Amino acid sequence: MLIDSHCHLNYPDFAPDYADMLARAGNAGVGLMQTICTKMEEFPTVLAIAEANSTIYCSIGVHPHHAGEGEMVTTAELLEKSAHPKVIGLGETGLDYYYEHSPREAQRESFRRHIAASQQNGLPIIVHTRDADDDTLAILEETQNAAPFPALIHCFSSSRALAEHCLNMGIYISLSGILTFKKAEELRATAKDIPLNRILIETDAPYLAPIPYRGKRNEPAYVKEVAQCLAELRGVSAEEIGHATTENFFRLFKKATRP
Repeated sequence: MLIDSHCHLNYPDFAPDYADMLARAGNAGVGLMQTICTKMEEFPTVLAIAEANSTIYCSIGVHPHHAGEGEMVTTAELLEKSAHPKVIGLGETGLDYYYEHSPREAQRESFRRHIAASQQNGLPIIVHTRDADDDTLAILEETQNAAPFPALIHCFSSSRALAEHCLNMGIYISLSGILTFKKAEELRATAKDIPLNRILIETDAPYLAPIPYRGKRNEPAYVKEVAQCLAELRGVSAEEIGHATTENFFRLFKKATRP
């Protein structure tokens, strides 16, 4: 079985063929998906998608792009909404200094509030980091030292140094279709050396479709291409990658149950 640990099924890109898209995922061996919340106002829709399908779970959180919009989410609100049995993760949260859609201080404060929720309820933090490795690492190290919490760097595309630091803190790393891109040699070299028991796979659909679907809308079925690329890199079978990443998912996202 394969698991798409990070996708955005509430996005309008999937409206025209939603049922067919889910069927294709099943036919590709994808037995479970986590649809990710990026802002509080979309959470009811994200949760409804998870409630309507036994193979879909969801998260609750605010993407760094939206951290500066309106009244900032509170740790108490995250704790309240994440108590739902279908909510298995907190995020995606983190820091994005590439687009600067939100003030950096607002991003850092939002990130800390998500972490505080994880420190209380034990749900893993789903971390987005782009052009912000130093600050991301500093916050993770500071808060992990204060009170350890489970975490995942999603859609990993950063440096080997960040991967090594995160792995030393017990943090998991999720690989996406970027792994298949022609210019991703450095990422592939890093991915080859990440311990197999600490890797998850994802699509981040509808974005970042892997080769051979580059330039098209991404969807959960294509996580199979990520698994195949990772298998070739490591010289193992795609089945072994599927088994390992599935076990890792359930070890990290402890509220999820096997279908």
